[in-house]
Amino acid sequence: MIDPLDSTTVAQYLTEHPRFFEEHAGWLGEIKLASPLTGRAVSLQERQMEVMREKYKALELRMDDLIHLAQDNAAIAAKFHGWTQSLLHVRNDADRPDVLLKGLKSAFNVPQATLRLWNLAPEYGDAWFMREVSDDARIFANSLIAPYCGCNHDFEAVRWLDAADAIRSTVILPLRVVGTDGAAFGLLILGSPDPERFSAAMGTDFLIHIGETASAALSALQG
Repeated sequence: MIDPLDSTTVAQYLTEHPRFFEEHAGWLGEIKLASPLTGRAVSLQERQMEVMREKYKALELRMDDLIHLAQDNAAIAAKFHGWTQSLLHVRNDADRPDVLLKGLKSAFNVPQATLRLWNLAPEYGDAWFMREVSDDARIFANSLIAPYCGCNHDFEAVRWLDAADAIRSTVILPLRVVGTDGAAFGLLILGSPDPERFSAAMGTDFLIHIGETASAALSALQG
């Protein structure tokens, strides 16, 4: 009695003998498969065409996703470019914090944004961005090696925002001299009443670029 062949054995045989169907081409038209698309029996060639069409459709959908992603990235890059240009046009250093925040809010539709700076030149001592910052907030700034992005856990820095009680998600960026790991000289805070606007699942690459650009623009105010 001959043991029946299982599907694995058959598949292995066909893999090891790629010329099998060339040598038995007449069988191709006789093999019938159930089509998951139509439910009827179709030839092997028809089933192969169905598989290829499904693959092409999946590739088209993937291509559409990539095109939309590229368009979104291009739009973000254009906004970032415009924001950077606005900072370069500032001639009075004392105006730079206001221009920076206004540009962020308008370009990226950020509901609220503010910042605090310390260890600046004496002439900025009475400026709004030099208002009192606790030692705890400065320690927190120095501890941030990456942007914080997520829920508002009643951070002192978030309380610097207008209507801070309504803030449910936030981004907190340490400001350091670009290219160093030294002590922070400030914090940049973004806030939203939408708890999903700034989530911990968000990528931080773009936020790092914002922090580095803001740091470079504001470091000119240091003493």
